[in-house]
Amino acid sequence: MMRQLAETPAQKNSLFNAMNSFLGAVNNMDQTVMVPSLLRDVPLGDDKPEADEGDADMYSYYQLLKSIRRDMEWGLRVSPAVKETPPRLSRANSTASSASCASSLCSASSEDEDDDDDEEDDEDLQKQFQYHLAGLQEVLSKLTTQAKSLTKRYKQSIGL
Repeated sequence: MMRQLAETPAQKNSLFNAMNSFLGAVNNMDQTVMVPSLLRDVPLGDDKPEADEGDADMYSYYQLLKSIRRDMEWGLRVSPAVKETPPRLSRANSTASSASCASSLCSASSEDEDDDDDEEDDEDLQKQFQYHLAGLQEVLSKLTTQAKSLTKRYKQSIGL
């Protein structure tokens, strides 16, 4: 499990803070929800996230949050075929892939880029990193809110 660090004012927007908040909220949710089956068939209601979840109930969202926590703590489970050919973003597709990909595994570039483009690629890498870091922090913030909301609704349903 990740070690939780104390938050300082300078770290308010840090990735570590966002990760610690999420992990703490999911751990609290996991400790609070003693009977997860009580969440079955309970609609997400007003707390439903923006993305289309179909007919998701609180139980499936509880499982999703725990799965994301597991992925953060232990790493993604990636198929051997993906491990053999790691993705590489090129300068040409970096903007498009950043805007349209939900996963970092969705775009690969050709291996024959010119050496002159290396400096521009480094600048693009910094922009890509900042873009994805901001997106990751935003997603972690939303997931933290959802974990806290699920915990609160569970407590209300059992009368705590």
